[in-house]
Amino acid sequence: MISSWRSLKKYTILAIAIALIVFIWRIVPPTRSQSLAAFPPPKVHPLPESLANYVDRSRRDNYLTEIDKTPLGYLVWSQFPIKIFIDKPLQLGNSAADRRYQAWIDAVEQAVSEWNVYLPLKEISDREMADIIILRSQPKREVKLNPKTGLFDIPRAVTAETTYKFYLQKNPGTVAHKMTIEISPNYLGVSLLATARHELGHALGIWGHSKDRGDALYFSQVGNPTGISSRDVNTLIEIYQQPTRLGWRI
Repeated sequence: MISSWRSLKKYTILAIAIALIVFIWRIVPPTRSQSLAAFPPPKVHPLPESLANYVDRSRRDNYLTEIDKTPLGYLVWSQFPIKIFIDKPLQLGNSAADRRYQAWIDAVEQAVSEWNVYLPLKEISDREMADIIILRSQPKREVKLNPKTGLFDIPRAVTAETTYKFYLQKNPGTVAHKMTIEISPNYLGVSLLATARHELGHALGIWGHSKDRGDALYFSQVGNPTGISSRDVNTLIEIYQQPTRLGWRI
């Protein structure tokens, strides 16, 4: 069975006064322009050295056109290393459940190691300080009432999901973002590694999907998943050369 990956796009924006207020982004043109006026203009950050030094001997093919922008621009990281928290218990034994948990940790850490070649990543133990939080949990399905039909819309079960939120970072005051990845405990083996690799690609800025089965960010699972492709990296390079309001001083 082929399971589709989905990434929940939470469009939020900040209102900065004495305190930080986070609210849901509403697409109303006057409100949007007035809200964005409080933010720095979109600018391009310097390309990280690891991406600048990447050599692709192919045609530098990419899928930037499939990548979505947020109201604040592309989801680009500008402070390195990117800090990652991985959901781990204090101690694991030798029970079947603990061995499955350890396999989950190993796969996630392998995915982090693979992406670390292209962007500096660092695993930390303090969840509150992390830029990316990776949890071993089943993403929840949100059941909503359809006002047109009067029936409840029940979404398909999701086995992995990446979400983001914006916030105000102090000292210096900059607009920042934080990513949360949820990966089901039921994933095992190759599928687990492919899923962790895929979701981490979203968290690093590839907020969209490829239509090519050979890419880590292909929109669906495949029987024999490959690693991070040159198209994945080229797309990341293109994203990190796009303007964004994230990471600039207020």
